[in-house]
Amino acid sequence: MKQALRKNLFIVLGCLFVLLGAVGVVLPVLPTTPFLLLALALFANSSPRFHQMLLNNRWFGTILRQWEDSKTVSRQVKRRASFLILVSFSISIFLLQGNMGLQGMLVVIALILLLIIWRLKESQTGFGCNLPKYLS
Repeated sequence: MKQALRKNLFIVLGCLFVLLGAVGVVLPVLPTTPFLLLALALFANSSPRFHQMLLNNRWFGTILRQWEDSKTVSRQVKRRASFLILVSFSISIFLLQGNMGLQGMLVVIALILLLIIWRLKESQTGFGCNLPKYLS
């Protein structure tokens, strides 16, 4: 009984983190990757089917597989993530003109995210990701 409850809780939390990751694609302050990594870990311990669905995903499956296998990220993925952070946070900071407190907070969050991304261990191989052509 306890094992089934734990499994179901992990599945529900995994689905919640996938949903938050999807929302994070559009909202600059909500990070996508950490939520997807949490979901991947939860599904690995509860649902092989959902775990494989994430690993086989067309847009981010290769990156998640690389992370799961070697705990590395390619330099190209880091560059693209940095670019998206800079663009999305710049737009948000521009839209908040006149609110120096929130602008400052966004600058600090962006810098922290960039620091985290660039501290991740890099893979020795190439890109290792099948992004859609419009993102390549």
